[in-house]
Amino acid sequence: MTLTELRYIATLALEKHFGRAAEKCHVSQPTLSVALKKFEQRYGVILFERSSAEVRLTMLGEQIAAQAERVLDEASRLKELVEQGKDPLLGPLRLGVIYTIAPYLLPRLIPALHLRAPRMPLFLHENFTVNLSAQLRRGELDAIVVALPFAEAGIVSRVVYEEPFCMVLPRGHGLTQQTLIDPNEVASENLLLLGNGNCFRDQVVQACPQLSGPGGTDGASEGSSLETVRYMVASGAGISVVPASAAASWPRDDLLLEFRNFSEPAPLRQVVIAWRATFPRPQAIDVLRAAILDAPPLGVIVRD
Repeated sequence: MTLTELRYIATLALEKHFGRAAEKCHVSQPTLSVALKKFEQRYGVILFERSSAEVRLTMLGEQIAAQAERVLDEASRLKELVEQGKDPLLGPLRLGVIYTIAPYLLPRLIPALHLRAPRMPLFLHENFTVNLSAQLRRGELDAIVVALPFAEAGIVSRVVYEEPFCMVLPRGHGLTQQTLIDPNEVASENLLLLGNGNCFRDQVVQACPQLSGPGGTDGASEGSSLETVRYMVASGAGISVVPASAAASWPRDDLLLEFRNFSEPAPLRQVVIAWRATFPRPQAIDVLRAAILDAPPLGVIVRD
């Protein structure tokens, strides 16, 4: 049986009128009628009860018409997949982003990407680097945005920007009297860090010498997200080290917070797009990267 025959069956089942069904199928009424009659004779079945007043589906006809609809839907989906294969910017891109980047990147990325690829919507997923990496390897994601260090066999990565770290402090804290803060001055006492498993926590520990030794984080408290850390600092619970994009997105008229940059060489992280080397739509990755460069998060240094 052919897709054309199935389309005739599905259309007549919907319209219950040969004339209207033929019009919808862009054929003459005799062509439709003869094709369906041949179908019934070929398989020895009756799909439609015909009378001068109406066309009615038999019980078997209802089952076959329903199956014909499903087959036609799947055939249409196959056509969409073929079209996407011809145009790498047509169809969704499944993108994973780590928690400490997504809230500050996505509001700027989405409109920039829409201008460059309006028919390539993003299906987004936030998670930790280790989980996003596993999903990328399994093919559940097409690309991920993470911070270095990141290395996986069969995965390609490219830097899009560098992001300095800065300090956020409660108003009137002793360190606010300094214009720049030396990373060596960051001790665990009254320090707020993200929880274990978050790569930004590890980057902060590596960047601040007093935190990287044995027991270096013993006096630190934990927050579940950067936004939570922000409010904990504002409440006077401690100080914290945060990415520049987060600090730049927080209101500067907040009377409870102050921000300070680090002295040179200031700690920073490199943010990359990573994708499978075998991913068949490299042009989509290029456009994604270009869109990030069009509208990077606030406070970062782009690397073209």
